[in-house]
Amino acid sequence: MSTMTGIWMIVGMALVTYLVKATVLILGDRVRFAPIVKTALGFVPVTVLTAIVVPIVVAPHHGDAELSWRNPQLVAALGTAVVGFSTRHALATIAFGLALFFAWHMWVAP
Repeated sequence: MSTMTGIWMIVGMALVTYLVKATVLILGDRVRFAPIVKTALGFVPVTVLTAIVVPIVVAPHHGDAELSWRNPQLVAALGTAVVGFSTRHALATIAFGLALFFAWHMWVAP
């Protein structure tokens, strides 16, 4: 991809984002969504975060899936999920996940 292509892609994405947000701000309360649409929009943050995180965890080197104990991203994600679900404490979950990732990356799977 050339530099100009990348620049035009960024400009296009920025324009689309601006137009969507500006439309919502301009129309404000005049637009009513159906209850099912409101429910569906509630799942958008979870699905976007999942779409970003899962490829990084499963295939950290942009190749095939690395589903082994030597993948520190996968080990840290699984350990973090366990701590997050059991404690429900965001700061403890983040701290544990970072500590597990760096420890695993340095000592177990260098």
